[in-house]
Amino acid sequence: MIGGSEGATRGGSAGGGGSGGGTRLRLARQARGFSQQQLAGMAGVSRQAVSAVESGLSDPSLRVALALARALGLTVEELFGPGSPVSPVSARPVAPLGSGGARVTLAPMGDEFVALPLSGASVSRAGFLPAGGLAFGADGPGAGSARGQARTTPRQPPAAEQALRSVSVRPIEPPRPTLVVAGCDPAMPLLETPLGLLDPPVAFTWWSCPSEEALRLADAGLVHAAGAHLRGHSGDYNTGPAGELLRQGSEVIGFCSWREGLVLRPELAGSINGVGDLARRGLRLVNREPGSEARSVLDRELAGLHIDAGRLPGYGTRATGHLQVAAAITAGLADAGVASEPAAIAYGLAFIPLAAERFDLVIPAGLVGSREVQALLKVLSSRWLLDQLASLPGYDPSRCGDHVATLPPAADGRRP
Repeated sequence: MIGGSEGATRGGSAGGGGSGGGTRLRLARQARGFSQQQLAGMAGVSRQAVSAVESGLSDPSLRVALALARALGLTVEELFGPGSPVSPVSARPVAPLGSGGARVTLAPMGDEFVALPLSGASVSRAGFLPAGGLAFGADGPGAGSARGQARTTPRQPPAAEQALRSVSVRPIEPPRPTLVVAGCDPAMPLLETPLGLLDPPVAFTWWSCPSEEALRLADAGLVHAAGAHLRGHSGDYNTGPAGELLRQGSEVIGFCSWREGLVLRPELAGSINGVGDLARRGLRLVNREPGSEARSVLDRELAGLHIDAGRLPGYGTRATGHLQVAAAITAGLADAGVASEPAAIAYGLAFIPLAAERFDLVIPAGLVGSREVQALLKVLSSRWLLDQLASLPGYDPSRCGDHVATLPPAADGRRP
């Protein structure tokens, strides 16, 4: 047991809450024009309690359920009972939604709702993120970022990996507890919402990078968790590579599964059956960085077909993630690439599966007891997160929060 039980977030409930009751609470509150703070004051509960119930992070206790229902002029059964699924609402789309079941952002707009499609470029946020501070002296020898070090130098011995010097940073705002996760799964930012609803809240930041780099950052103590989907020498996923790259030992926790494969321009569907066809037709590829499993999948395919990588136009390119591969193909910069099926679906591209992937979170043993990691373990079992992952076509969240393995430290303090 490493902490963060489901009972901590979903125990002691009035029953029948979950995401359905939370959604009914939110819609009932919005229909009456109340903010979360206003409803909390009327019911005599905390705003965090209202937020947690609405997000599906926790079911309300009987006392809280009675107080919320009374404040909204409803019965507990009407608000939190099993009842029927949440009734649809009429919403005006801001752009064409495509086929039925499309994921959208639903937002109140006066007396109406608007629906914003979550597809193509809008599937992720593009824009400036708030900064926590300004760094000085970062251009001296050995003072580059961890990401730059990992990408511009080959694999280094442990001493070299820890040679990055600290720099002076002037905070823009007071630092606060923040869970730092590295990896390439574009679903990881979904962790931000449930973490922010904890009492007290925990902030979230994601460093997008290949799986191998994420594990190196975790080994250097620069992130709380490394998201990885790397196939080991024996064919296992993540436990072998994590055991090799994390010297201090680690806990491996499940997150989700998907298929990885060839992503193509839609008009190529049916005429391309695999990597071999790309080489024969001279189609342009968008590749991922060294150390990514997507690149390894491509390399294994090429090796099995005895194809020289140099024959593939664009093999030397380095897209920084699954969605970036799909975006490059959509923009006409490439004909194909290797990425996850959810990325292909989000951009309306053709997909040929090549491998079934398991994405896990690898947590260094020395950080398991930290407040940030305990918060992560808590929200991995939240109904809100599971529902969000399940709503993403191509994702399988059935293993989210499961303990996969405990990896011991290397016996001699060095990597095997």
